[in-house]
Amino acid sequence: MQYLGAALIIGIIVFAMIRTALQNKKIRENGIVTEAVVSRIEEEDHTDGDGIPLGTIYDYYVIYRTIDGMETEARLGSGKPVDNQMTTNHWASDLYVGCPLTVMYDPANPGYAIRVREE
Repeated sequence: MQYLGAALIIGIIVFAMIRTALQNKKIRENGIVTEAVVSRIEEEDHTDGDGIPLGTIYDYYVIYRTIDGMETEARLGSGKPVDNQMTTNHWASDLYVGCPLTVMYDPANPGYAIRVREE
């Protein structure tokens, strides 16, 4: 029974990763680029089964105007670990509330956006 629970959790994680990858691919192929501002940052601490800290997951939210002029708040990508005990994710380490940035979004799903990085 214990293995079934672990397999279920792994399956959910894999499904979420595939869904996010497909969503990001769709945005990169057909998305609209616009300017945004970080509106809030939510954090959640994660631990293992024994209560040992694994790190903190940060979800970033941005506000921008859609192509039709509507102000929208969207989650920026997926929550990423930004902690010494987990793989550091530099794509968001420079963001703060009020920070301006360029994002890309799908007009069919404006509640989710990805960051456009300047090369």
